[in-house]
Amino acid sequence: QLQLVESGGGLVQPGGSLRLSCSASGGTLDYYAIGWFRQAPGKEREGVSCIGSQGGSINYADSVKGRFAISRDNYKDTVYLQMNSLEPEDAAIYYCVIILACTKNYRPLFDSWGQGTQVTVSS
Repeated sequence: QLQLVESGGGLVQPGGSLRLSCSASGGTLDYYAIGWFRQAPGKEREGVSCIGSQGGSINYADSVKGRFAISRDNYKDTVYLQMNSLEPEDAAIYYCVIILACTKNYRPLFDSWGQGTQVTVSS
């Protein structure tokens, strides 16, 4: 059974950078569009960025445009989220999931979430 695993989170100061990775176990990501979501304490889960199966479609939430960059390496079977100029408001647990398509209002294809990776932005 295909499962996605997030990694790369940590503690960073405001203005700092992190690169999150989304990899697969029990299968391959190659055929799927992938979306990143995040959820901060007391807030609803929100979409951050998505990428099509071949990388041709990319979308970002307005709050991260110009600061975050999504990419994928299908040879390494990994999707990345490069996060720059991090702000305290970016602190959350970040999740990657399979999505139906990378459109502006993308949604998870399955209601299956991993453990996520914690991003903390604090001085």
